[in-house]
Amino acid sequence: MRRTSSPFSLITLGLGTFLLVLAPMLAWYVKPRAAVNPIDIDTTAVYTGTGSVFDLERVETVPGRKITVTQRVRGDVAESERSGAAVWDVTTSIDTEDSLPASDPHDALDFTPHRWVSDRETNRPVHCCGEQPYFEGEAYLKFPFDVQERSYRWWDNTLGATVVLRYQGRKEILGYEGLRFTGTVPATRTGTRLVPGGIVDQPERAQVLAEEWYANHGVELVVDQATGRVLYAQTGPRRTLRAPGADEDAAVLLDSRKVAFTTETQQAAVDRAREDSGLLRMVGTTLPIGTAASGFVLAVAGGVLVARGRNTRNRPGMAE
Repeated sequence: MRRTSSPFSLITLGLGTFLLVLAPMLAWYVKPRAAVNPIDIDTTAVYTGTGSVFDLERVETVPGRKITVTQRVRGDVAESERSGAAVWDVTTSIDTEDSLPASDPHDALDFTPHRWVSDRETNRPVHCCGEQPYFEGEAYLKFPFDVQERSYRWWDNTLGATVVLRYQGRKEILGYEGLRFTGTVPATRTGTRLVPGGIVDQPERAQVLAEEWYANHGVELVVDQATGRVLYAQTGPRRTLRAPGADEDAAVLLDSRKVAFTTETQQAAVDRAREDSGLLRMVGTTLPIGTAASGFVLAVAGGVLVARGRNTRNRPGMAE
């Protein structure tokens, strides 16, 4: 009986070929589908700092108050599945010691609910599903996946417009490296508010439609490069009132040089970023390289075994 290629050699060759085909699929097909904004998100970020706050009871601005900003993000899973976008409901409350803890968030110094809808892959705004307000820009609650070392247009919800954040190098947050972006907001009129005339230096008038102005001393964000997750956020809001047509602020509603992520919020962001970026790295780099290397070895070994079997079979007079 003549020798023929053994089943083992054919299986080895087939498995090696399969792994060689699988490797690029992991990198080019599986990873892009894994790098998407989640729809079942439920996170809370807390910022703290000190600054000046307008006291309604005393009808004056009080300096040196502790400020706490709480931002809660929850995904609307049903709406996300229906639309194919990431639909996130966001509430932001600003509190002082007088309103914390609060049983009703509407008792806060400021409470703002809104809805952010984004493309799950690109992070770009999607204008549907009850989006409120009309968002623009490239980043808001997070940056796109695979963050680049360039400037980004970041949505400032208080301003109601985008702000250019410029890349400023890399920075470690609790031992984990991210990309740092900074920017400022010059004083900008954002709306009007009906207030007693005395607040804007017009005591002779019972009510005045005062102008609301907003500025930001400095925004700093440190972002995980792979996932776009914000590891550290710092902001310096200044909100004031002016009499109609005036060039100077008449009353300061809120002014702080620095309100930033608490250590607990930073740690939670770093832990999640390390986990998610590790999964993306495994699917996009580690597994494809390992699969390709294993496939190459198996394919070569299988090919050698098949060739040997054929050579043996073709030799005349070679008995089993």
